[in-house]
Amino acid sequence: MNSTSELLPAGQLREEIARLKKEKNALIMAHYYQRDEIQEIADFIGDSLALARQAAKTDADVIVMCGVNFMGETAKILCPDKTVLIPDTNAGCSLADSCDPKEFEAFVKAHPDHTVISYVNTSAAVKALTDIVVTSGNARKIVEKLPEDEKIIFGPDHNLGEYINSVTGKNMLLWNGACHVHDRFSIQKIMEMKKEHPGAKILVHPECRRPLQLIADKVGSTAALLDFAHTDDAQEYIVVTESGILFEMRKKCPHKTFLPAPAEDAECQCNECDYMKLNTLQKVYEALRDGKPEVTVDPEVAEKAIRPIKRMLELSE
Repeated sequence: MNSTSELLPAGQLREEIARLKKEKNALIMAHYYQRDEIQEIADFIGDSLALARQAAKTDADVIVMCGVNFMGETAKILCPDKTVLIPDTNAGCSLADSCDPKEFEAFVKAHPDHTVISYVNTSAAVKALTDIVVTSGNARKIVEKLPEDEKIIFGPDHNLGEYINSVTGKNMLLWNGACHVHDRFSIQKIMEMKKEHPGAKILVHPECRRPLQLIADKVGSTAALLDFAHTDDAQEYIVVTESGILFEMRKKCPHKTFLPAPAEDAECQCNECDYMKLNTLQKVYEALRDGKPEVTVDPEVAEKAIRPIKRMLELSE
């Protein structure tokens, strides 16, 4: 058996991962923001909603979640009888970290007449305080299904909440959280790119700040932006979300040009999630080989958290 410090060549890693997958009846799931080499070997690639749906229906015994910790927790909550592995436990989420469960609980208790909607980018403990979980792909649809006069708390992403308020006419009470990637895109640099590429359409994730949403040709989740690029007739796009999505965009639309938008403080033309990029082929191999790190969720928390997740899946149909 190889020690965790022994690095294998990429070709051998892919062979070993394929062998272990078959041997252990494992499914490798990857978010669009993962490294290219992980998306290449994944059995399923998607955004948070698609990953949750796939986890809920898979017949695999082992799920290797190549994403961040809250995605592993969501898979475990939906599949308590399955082994859920995450290649690197340090793969956290700045947005989830911006919503401390105790502080959020106090916020919720201060507004007892409000329905609590939480973005999926939250810890299991925050989901347990929630009435409905949403993703960027279904938040608008779910909010619009609620009664017009319903009072709503929306957390933790302030930018996404502000976007949903703007397109639905709601006045949801917003928690002041943000994603460190989407919150640091530079509108000045993006407008400079637009001058250099006047025919390019601007694709913006709703976790970005309001001014960026206003200059967008399309605002949507990673999956929605991917679908738009696939069906739209433009040939060039400025992509204002984590640059990992460009792998799938270029794969589905090889004849089109996709330009990653820069961050305010970036020296390069990129904006990556440091947490998402912690997962590597080596770590995927070691997780399958060793059966760890395994995701666990406190049963009492999981029992509370699964209700808003299931409600999301029902309302998303």
